[in-house]
Amino acid sequence: MKKLLALFALILFLITAPAVFNGAMADDPPPPPPGHGETGNVPGGGAPVGSGIALLLSLGAAYGWKKYSSSKEEE
Repeated sequence: MKKLLALFALILFLITAPAVFNGAMADDPPPPPPGHGETGNVPGGGAPVGSGIALLLSLGAAYGWKKYSSSKEEE
């Protein structure tokens, strides 16, 4: 039983050791892009979200219409 427990501990250590030690040897983050922080930090990089919101609203409306029409058919 002791040999089995020792073998299990060794295998567990060999599996988890690379994940533990790689975090200690991580590189520094890359430098910020040029012009970063000149007019303040923009969260999200100023990505446009207008078309994404329109897509989500249209999908939500279509799903709501489908649920509404299917509930009318059941009655």
